[in-house]
Amino acid sequence: MTDTSPASADPTSPGERHLALVRRPGPRLAEGLITHIDRQPVDVERAQRQWEAYVDALHANGWRTVEVAPADDCADAVFVEDTVVVHGDLAVLTRPGAPSRRAEVAKVEEAVVAAGYRVARIEAPGTLEGGDVLKFGGTVWVGLGGRSNEEGMRQLAAHLEPAGVQVVGVPVSRVLHLKSGVTALPDGTVVGHEPLVDDPAVWAGGADPAGDGVGTGHADAGFLPVPEESGAHVVLLGGDRVLMAADAPRSAQMFRDRGCTVTEVDISEFIKLEGCVTCLSVRLRG
Repeated sequence: MTDTSPASADPTSPGERHLALVRRPGPRLAEGLITHIDRQPVDVERAQRQWEAYVDALHANGWRTVEVAPADDCADAVFVEDTVVVHGDLAVLTRPGAPSRRAEVAKVEEAVVAAGYRVARIEAPGTLEGGDVLKFGGTVWVGLGGRSNEEGMRQLAAHLEPAGVQVVGVPVSRVLHLKSGVTALPDGTVVGHEPLVDDPAVWAGGADPAGDGVGTGHADAGFLPVPEESGAHVVLLGGDRVLMAADAPRSAQMFRDRGCTVTEVDISEFIKLEGCVTCLSVRLRG
């Protein structure tokens, strides 16, 4: 576990920690699991360069990164987000729905403990992967139907109940994870590529199910269809800043028109494995 970057404080989010867990792609990356797309050749050396550029983009936006110890026997270990769900000072270690991914969790536990987090776990028969968990304000949505199940959601809700968090299940059948289909902009607007979203009506209130603007700053936050699949994937970097893949230029312009400052990164080799910008880091803000 290595702290790879002393980054300066972020003036747009005073008092909020900006630390991200990342994990290098391993030598078996090209063998990673796929479920909804056809397999394509993966250039592992190019993926390594793209991963380094992704980490550099986090640094450039005021984030420190901690590199989790490698799990080279696990082809998908670079998608570190799937191993833990963090809320406040609690890190909930997941139980991935894909059995081949469960060995990825141990070294992530070491990293979150070293960062000062309390730890809880998803236990069998529950399954949960972090890519199925969308957090905004006081609500957590969990994608159900693929890698995460009802029991995993129930356990997550029990762990988060003391913090007053509302946990909501939503169907996922067209993509690997919930956040393969939708994410949220800084104002609470949920963005998604409609052909890959099971039920856009779920997001009519954006990331604000009460419709009152609490936690979003906008009472009219709703669902915004985007023209490219990768336009549905954003990482919130603080303030109005978002990180997204470089293969969605029309979506990026839409976000700029809405007042976002957009950083674009090329992650084409990870997209071949159903990865996106959210998968490649765990953002620790608590």
